[in-house]
Amino acid sequence: MYKRILLPTDGSDVTTKAIAAAIALARLTGAELQALAVKEPFPYSAISEMQPVPPQEFFDTQERIAAQRVQAVATAAAAAGVKHQGYTVEALHPWEAILDHAKAQDCDLIVMASHGRRGMSALLLGSETQKVLTHGSLPVLVVR
Repeated sequence: MYKRILLPTDGSDVTTKAIAAAIALARLTGAELQALAVKEPFPYSAISEMQPVPPQEFFDTQERIAAQRVQAVATAAAAAGVKHQGYTVEALHPWEAILDHAKAQDCDLIVMASHGRRGMSALLLGSETQKVLTHGSLPVLVVR
């Protein structure tokens, strides 16, 4: 049914539920699981004489955090016997990186967590999951 399932991860508690769901689905269908962590770009507008964090330190920290998130998925997938790959990418808008990666890797399902915001909070904050649903054409399984 599914050949490649994309699982974006941000390391949040709610993402843990999405990881479990994606692994179970990948195992059931024999699909490969692709974990994706999106790194923030360096805020170049913040460069000044009093720069709190040097750019290389920022990049190194972002990569370390993203790699840890992907490794957590890889560890869980390996324990379940699920074929998996991990990726980290830098992007200003995570939802765009998610959709670009899904297209480039020929994924046929995206499994994402949702924080379940409602009302004004959802309207003002938006969500990466909502943007993937709105702008993408692939099926998306939303886990809450």
